Amino acid sequence: MSKLIKPDGYKALLDMKQTEQGIKLIKEFFQQNISTELRLRRVTAPLFVLKGLGINDDLNGVERAVTFPIKDLGDARAEVVHSLAKWKRLSLAEYEVEPGYGIYTDMNAIRADEELDNLHSLYVDQWDWEAVITNEQRTSEYLRNVVERIYSAIRRTEYLTCETYPQIKPFLPEKITFVHSEELLQMYPDMTPKEREDAICKKYGAVFIIGIGAELSNGEKHDGRAPDYDDWSTMAEDGRQGLNGDILIWYPVLGRSFELSSMGIRVNKESLLRQLAMTGKEDRQSLYFHQKLLNDELPLCIGGGIGQSRLCMVLLQKAHIGEIQASIWPDDMRKECKEWGMQLI
Repeated sequence: MSKLIKPDGYKALLDMKQTEQGIKLIKEFFQQNISTELRLRRVTAPLFVLKGLGINDDLNGVERAVTFPIKDLGDARAEVVHSLAKWKRLSLAEYEVEPGYGIYTDMNAIRADEELDNLHSLYVDQWDWEAVITNEQRTSEYLRNVVERIYSAIRRTEYLTCETYPQIKPFLPEKITFVHSEELLQMYPDMTPKEREDAICKKYGAVFIIGIGAELSNGEKHDGRAPDYDDWSTMAEDGRQGLNGDILIWYPVLGRSFELSSMGIRVNKESLLRQLAMTGKEDRQSLYFHQKLLNDELPLCIGGGIGQSRLCMVLLQKAHIGEIQASIWPDDMRKECKEWGMQLI
């Protein structure tokens, strides 16, 4: 069921022409920054993959992929990608990427089960990136270091945007704050996970929540994660569980927390087997991707996705992602958006 946040007094700071120019500015500048910061080279990525190889990603583990038959392959079915976490890891091996270097790509996806609102669209565009690491770098400290570098690239892009369009004022804090999902639960035990995210983001402005996917002390997960890409079960050197997380900010235009990136150190052989067992998905061990990993044919890595439309939405201070990207929206949402000053493309 779609839902819409209607911010009081909202007025777009850029017209549609300026918005399109701003999108181009942000995408080109950030892409150059993140590739330099993390030593990534661009590769071309698929829009769809063959079903049954275990290459597509389940995200929270329940989303249905869009599928279609391929005539020239005897009606074998293909799936439109959800994200490219596993495909990127296969590509790191294929390109023989060395530790300390990686790849990034423009990822376009269709998520038909998405609940449509100001932040969520059927169409998803991300910078998907993946980098090779050593076993010694599979630590919380290394994860934090990479997060800080990504956040620095985001802030540099905010500075350029505000210099180009003086009517847009910067709002991101200088530093990003780190908090573990269990620590967050202890801070706000009576809140839902979403309410906890709002509270911590409103307090600090920009937050990385570590350890998303495993059960917390209350028997619930902060949020779901599929068992076969992020490592959310390994005990880090600080005694906390999980080597993944989300970058979130407090977004004053909508008065709520706002996720910009989901990322993490990826599963190794041991954590893959453990997480498949924890989620009752042991049958996946026989799939193509999982066999490659279990046979030590894939590198250790860290990676994630950074929302392109989302980053543009935040830095151009728009109230609806449909002001940034062309997608399908319910007629009543389009009508309400127009009444509230949100010009959907």
